[in-house]
Amino acid sequence: MTQLKMSRRSFLKLSAATAAAAGALSAVPSGFAAAAENAQEKSGEIKRVRTGCRGCGKMECGVIAVVQDGKVIRMEGDPTAFQSMGNCCTKSQSAMQAAYHPDRLRYPLKRTNDKESDDPGWVRISWDEAISTVVSKFNELQAKYGGESLFGMCGTSRVWCMFGASNGMYLWDSPNIVQAWQICKGPRHFATMMVSSFTDSWMETVGHPDVYVAWGGASEMSNYDDSCRTTVDVATRAKTHICVDPRETNMGKEGDYQLHLRPGTDGAMALAWTNVVIENDLYDSLFTKKWTDGPFLVVEDLEPSGWTEISPCCGVPFEVKTKLLKESDLVEGGSPQRFMVWDNLNNKLTYFDASTSFWEGETWAPATAGKEAMQENLAPGFSQGFVLDPTGFGAEDGFATEIDPALFGEFQVTLKDGSAHTAVPVFQKYAERAAEYTPEVVSEICGVPAESIRDAALAYATRLRPETGYGNGGIQYMLAVEHANTAIQNSRALNNLSSICGNYDTPGGNRHSTKAPIEGGQFGFANNGSGMPMLSPGQMDKLLGNQDIPLLKWWGMWSDATTVYNAVLTGEPYPVVGAFNSSGNFMHQCNSDMAWDALKSLDFYVENNLWHTPGGTVCDIKMPAAHFLELNSPRTSQGASGAMGATIKCIDPPGEAKFDGEIIEMLYKEKGVPYNVIPVAPEYPTIDQMLDMSVMAFEPQGWEKFAADFQEHGWWDCKEVEPDLWGTYRRYQTGAIRGRTAVGFVGTVGDWLPGFYTPTKKVEIWSTVMESFHPEGQWNLPTYTEPPHSPVSDPEMFAEYPLIITTGRRIPVYFHSEHRQLPWCRELWPAPRVEINPDDAKEYGIEQGDWVWIETPYGKIREVADLYYGVRKGTINCEHQWWFPELEQNGKGHELCAVNHLIDPWARDPHCGASNLRAYLGKIYKATPENSPFNNPVPCGHDGTEIIHDASDPRLKEWLPVYEGREA
Repeated sequence: MTQLKMSRRSFLKLSAATAAAAGALSAVPSGFAAAAENAQEKSGEIKRVRTGCRGCGKMECGVIAVVQDGKVIRMEGDPTAFQSMGNCCTKSQSAMQAAYHPDRLRYPLKRTNDKESDDPGWVRISWDEAISTVVSKFNELQAKYGGESLFGMCGTSRVWCMFGASNGMYLWDSPNIVQAWQICKGPRHFATMMVSSFTDSWMETVGHPDVYVAWGGASEMSNYDDSCRTTVDVATRAKTHICVDPRETNMGKEGDYQLHLRPGTDGAMALAWTNVVIENDLYDSLFTKKWTDGPFLVVEDLEPSGWTEISPCCGVPFEVKTKLLKESDLVEGGSPQRFMVWDNLNNKLTYFDASTSFWEGETWAPATAGKEAMQENLAPGFSQGFVLDPTGFGAEDGFATEIDPALFGEFQVTLKDGSAHTAVPVFQKYAERAAEYTPEVVSEICGVPAESIRDAALAYATRLRPETGYGNGGIQYMLAVEHANTAIQNSRALNNLSSICGNYDTPGGNRHSTKAPIEGGQFGFANNGSGMPMLSPGQMDKLLGNQDIPLLKWWGMWSDATTVYNAVLTGEPYPVVGAFNSSGNFMHQCNSDMAWDALKSLDFYVENNLWHTPGGTVCDIKMPAAHFLELNSPRTSQGASGAMGATIKCIDPPGEAKFDGEIIEMLYKEKGVPYNVIPVAPEYPTIDQMLDMSVMAFEPQGWEKFAADFQEHGWWDCKEVEPDLWGTYRRYQTGAIRGRTAVGFVGTVGDWLPGFYTPTKKVEIWSTVMESFHPEGQWNLPTYTEPPHSPVSDPEMFAEYPLIITTGRRIPVYFHSEHRQLPWCRELWPAPRVEINPDDAKEYGIEQGDWVWIETPYGKIREVADLYYGVRKGTINCEHQWWFPELEQNGKGHELCAVNHLIDPWARDPHCGASNLRAYLGKIYKATPENSPFNNPVPCGHDGTEIIHDASDPRLKEWLPVYEGREA
């Protein structure tokens, strides 16, 4: 039987995949190190270029590209980059292998063969032909079927290559977008936009919280904000380290508390922590009373009413209808935005006015009193920041009469029709909801001892340094909580938990995406033009998924992927026939079989990318993009790291590959739409002019000066660059949370009112948006629902498929679907592995290194068994998004091992549509010659060619960098 030739011990020794050795993850495998070493021995000019890495998702690691004789020969960590602490992981070091890879796309290509063929018959065409073909074909499809028949696609954000996700298809009047954001950061942003403010799920890990909570991820390997050496340093130095994860992670094994919960039960665990916090009076009473809707009164038998609100992201009007007691419910002509509160001090009703953001009798002024933060162990170059003192309800806080809003109690109120009703504070309702999830109850749900749940919650919420005036730190909750049918509820529960414990916008707390005066952060740079046309009236109503997921229209940032692919295949609710893909793939959500069939069925499909990807094999037109070493871009932290810097061009792109922004502008020009409408630059600016515009608020002299200063200065700390918008904590007391418009675009100006971007301007424990779109009320407060296919919810399926499948673990050398063709990376991790508890492996007759079949009712794949006691018995942990660049065939072998071939496409979150990716049922059995195609347990291509599954495979050498002939 063919097996991996590396043992687990030698494999782990080679890859150094352990949290304690996060720095050692930088080690280059010896097998291919000679190429780089030989390059260094050559004589010639050596330059050290400070830049920002883009080897993974959105972590803005500072690196140094070492350039000799015009070639990048080495990547090193930038020791002055406070946000990454000199880290340079395997993915970053392999960047030069990506830039100089022999399989890079170099020219625009056109398909000449059928989409079922393993040979697409690619023919090189000019850029003029590529652009004119794309625009004319999309124009033709729009005229025939309507703009909604087209959609944009995008994978992991790369700052400059997000046209498909950045409303690019508005050029053809389409609201439809399929993007990884739907299951990757997006549900957290969706939830926080709904109940507090956009992206305040990001935790300021670089602020070194006293208690570090890593929930549902392995940030020591990779993450979207702080990761790698930074989080290892934080976890090591924290007074308490808590890990909540179904498996024992590399860093989590060093934790003080490890809660290995059943996959998909995060919401129950979060509510159990909330119960412990409330029962032990560990919540921040002042924050909860003044800055959440906790004291707002609920009248359960009240007819919901409200006002017309504008959704903060896409500007769609909607009706707020809520059972929260308002002045308009009590008196004729009363305001529907004055929310009633019981004042314990004066024994009467008072109100908070959401239209003004002030309390009754309050004269507000921005808070100014405070002190420097008191965080320990900060990296050199990272400032403490200024923490405002919390404001209360007294005369010194601008209140004509001191008040004390009630969080508990029952109060009799008389409505304007004379009827009497009982009103209860939201926080009491939340306490009652949390009481349904005691540690004992949740122990049965999650499979974690009640004592461990209680102890971890107490350790998180009991302030270790009360003298600071703020909590122990936020919660770094990661992708696992989003890959569920409860993505929004999970995020709400965790957001509430962090907030009521005094960690909202505090040092080491949860505090939004970095506010900087330049582009290149959360919404990127040059991924769409300022001249982007708006949708015609009624088009947003056609957003796919809105038909059965009502909140998608309120959100407006993506369509539901499953609904889009279904529309392609069925023509319902209308035909979908064309797509433009910016760097994304189809394997990240929905069922991959369904998605693949849909892509093959499109009348016209375009991809802009570096490589021949699985989906790219069925494209009609391919356009070659530049690598991050080949372009300039401003960069700021998308998370709360607070770093500002740049990606600096080190080498020219190969052949005719272009910077994405230039390609997008070419589309605009061919379409006859101005790319730019900002007066400081022409309608169709050069790349240099785009760059000048991106930094002009910080450096009026433009990009060249900014880039030169960056080389000299290094990364800027946005606490110092933007002291009001970023350098101050508790910004809800100054209006700075609302200092920009809701999504925070650079250059926008908000109303600077105190509070948050919700209809009530409070952190909404009781969500008025959720209530308005789901008036049946089951989701007004965060709740927990079983995964749709679990031992509890689907016992019939469990009888045949007795294992819980989870996925998504971080691999040191890969980022989701990326880097499978980079020889250093593939040598270290040549084949996909499924972790299985040794007790389960024994039961199923599986040994270390066996190829195994993993099967569900929706599909089956093969991966290599990796026996690991760190996985719960009864659970297997599959790797995701595997494909095989070495296979010269349609789809690149994605169907062999990509885990999302196993999922139920219709098992989704009911609010954002996120696929249930990490908690479903399956079975496992040994792959044998008898049950495997070609009588070979090793996955093979259509012609029987084995995939690369061994570190010594000679095909890896075919991918070594090619330095010469890039210009051809």
